Parts: sequence; structure tokens; C-alpha cells
Amino acid sequence: MIRRGTLACGAVALTTALLLSACGGGASSGSGTATTGALTGRGPITFATGKDTSGNLDKLVNTWNTQHPTENVRVVELPESADDQLQQMVQNAQIKSDAFSVLDMDVTWTAEFAAHRWIDQLPQDQLNLPNYLPSAVATGKYRGNLYAMPFKSNGGLLFYRKDLLQQAGVQQPPKTFADMFADCQKVMALPQAAGMGCYAGQYAKYEGLTVNFSEAVDSAGGSVFDDNGNPTVDTPQAKTALNTLVQAFKSGSIPKDAITYKEEDSRRAFEAGKLVFQRQWPYGWALGNKAGSSQVAGKFDVAPLPGITGQGVSTLGGYNLAISAFTKNKATALDFIKYLTSADAERSNLLATSEAPTLTALYNDQTLTKKFPYLPTLQQSIETAKPRPQAVSYGDVSSAIQESVYAALTGQKSTDQALSELQQKLQQLTQQK
Repeated sequence: MIRRGTLACGAVALTTALLLSACGGGASSGSGTATTGALTGRGPITFATGKDTSGNLDKLVNTWNTQHPTENVRVVELPESADDQLQQMVQNAQIKSDAFSVLDMDVTWTAEFAAHRWIDQLPQDQLNLPNYLPSAVATGKYRGNLYAMPFKSNGGLLFYRKDLLQQAGVQQPPKTFADMFADCQKVMALPQAAGMGCYAGQYAKYEGLTVNFSEAVDSAGGSVFDDNGNPTVDTPQAKTALNTLVQAFKSGSIPKDAITYKEEDSRRAFEAGKLVFQRQWPYGWALGNKAGSSQVAGKFDVAPLPGITGQGVSTLGGYNLAISAFTKNKATALDFIKYLTSADAERSNLLATSEAPTLTALYNDQTLTKKFPYLPTLQQSIETAKPRPQAVSYGDVSSAIQESVYAALTGQKSTDQALSELQQKLQQLTQQK
């Protein structure tokens, strides 16, 4: 994904290790144990991160390098997909490579990297954690200790063509999928909406599909895992959620092309005027309003996600910064993390990218809310968002979800079969010790 909560105090055992949530206590014996070592060493470092589409990261790094001529940072740009980013980071960690110093990590990766001792524990007393969104801070913890500093949070939003809804006589954005599809029928009757699709999220077989499915289940009153870490996908609520998505594809409310969509695909479709509604992360605001490259600049607005039985619930996203256990200049790495998560840097990033900051005060800054009127909606999305399970081998869980849900969306399996098999697969994963 492009850029992705208070964690449930439950454990899910995956692969060969127990899943331990950030709600746990202090370290004990086992693969998750760690002691707070001195973060020493100064000099050049690298920053492994996904592709920056704004150019602002280069600006921030150049400023750092000017101020720290003997501790320069070199950006290592990883692939666009979060799945591919994870693969490269894991491969480097497994061979104890020092190629990456600071890791820009999806919020779901903390447990895996901390449990394997691929990243170092961070000094909480140096990072002013009370100033940051509690939900974002929680994603950087493993067994009660901080291993990753919240850099960017994320909550899903509904992007919608306010100009077309107004012309169709629709005064408020929809709160449910049923309302949204009904609004689409009104918009489609407009001549200027000819050939448009109704709604799209991210339905390719990758992490985004796990997110979109989880949001549908949560908003139907269900859950993918309960608070004790038990899978709960073979339920009436999960079936209602998956059936809603399957029927939307069959009816054309979700265009067939959306089965291949990742974030950038759905963003480009919306900006090209091909969609009335789009599920997207907030980074799409700045790009969608970029004159010249977007056909919908000034024509759209954002709202909370719609749900199945009521207002929707976002899956918590975001990226955190961690220090590789194998890098040499860890003191420089820590200072660089402090720099990127400072008020000035987070403000700069918000202004350039419209991505969600992690500093709480920025959501109440009048200058920023005037420029980004969606900030209160975004804060609400983040504060009510549901986390994905923070698993030692999260990829196994996500891959299982993707396989089953994709099979149902493409008609390869019925929803009953897909969810029944997914329940069994997740139970097998959680029972492994």
C-alpha cells in the first residue's frame, strides 16, 4: 500500500512464535526479549522508504544533510507496494545487512521485526510520546516497549464528487453502502456522468484487499479477529460484508477493472473522472486537487467511510520509523527519527502531501484546518479505526485473507466456501506454536 489504534489486548500465535500485542507487559524470556542498549555511533546513514510522490522527503533530507554534513542521510527508495517493501526489509534483516539504517515500516510490521530482534528498542523518555496520537503510538509498541516511532498515521476516507451529487440533488454524503449505491443511480442519470463507475476501493490481491475486507466486516458489526485473537470470519456479519462486495461487482456498482486496483490505480481513476466515489487514504487529497494533472480538482470532498449497517469503520494505517539492529550509526539514526517526527517536519509533510500527521496538535491548528478542512474527519477516522492483528508473521494472515476474499470477488468460490475455508486457515495459523 502507499502509506498506512489502540491494539486489541489479545494474542494470535503465528508460524513458530506467539503473537503478542502491544498491550502486553514488559519483556520476558523468548524471541521477543530485548534490553534497551545504548544507541551509539555517528556518521552517514540510509533511510529505506517507499516511493515519495511529493518530492517533500527529498526537501526534508536535504535540509538535514545541510545541517549535518558528517551525518548525511541517503534515501533508499523501495518499491511502491507495501508487500514488496516488506519483502526487501525482511531479506536484508535475515542476512543481518547494514544496508538500511532507518526503516519506514508499515504499522503492522512492528511485532515481526521486534520479535526477531531486527530493530532496536527506542528510548521512550526521549520522544515526547504524549504529544502524539495514542492510536499511532500503540502501533509502534511490542510487549509494552517502543520499537518504532509514529511517523505518519492513516485512516480511510470516502472521496466523492460533491459537484455531481449536488447536481443530482444529493445534499449529504452517504453513510451506508446502500445509500451510496442509491446516490449513484441519481448521479448516473446526469448527462455529465455518462460512462462513470460508482465506487471503487482496492481489490487487487495484496494488502489493500485485506484492509478493504476488514473495513467491510467491521462496519457490518463483525470482526476478523476477536479481542482474544481468535478468527471470526465465518459469521453472519462477515458473510453480509463479503456478499455486499460480491454483489457490487456483479451489478457493476464496483467496476470490473477495480479487481486490479491498488491505491494508485483507484486514485488515478477518480482523478480521471471515472468514479463518483472512491475509498482512499488522505494522501489523495493533495494529488486530487493538483491543477493540470487532475480532472476533479476543486470538485470533490471527503467524508467518513460508508458501512454495511451504518457508518463505516476504517482500518488503521500508517508508517513508523525504526532503527535497524544491524546499522552502525544508531545515535544519528535516532536523531534523524526525532527530526522527521518533529512539529516542523510533520507540518511540512502535511502541507506537501496531505498525509495524516501523528502529532495531535496539528489537527487543531487553525491554519492547517483552513487549508485541509478534512482534518477533523480524518482525526475521527483514525481515532475510531480498527487495527489489523499485530502478528509476528502478519504476512501469513494477510495472504490467507487475500486468497479467500479474492476468490469470492472473482466468482471462483461462493462466499460461504471462501469464509469457511478462511476460518479454518486462520485457526490453523493461530494454533501453531
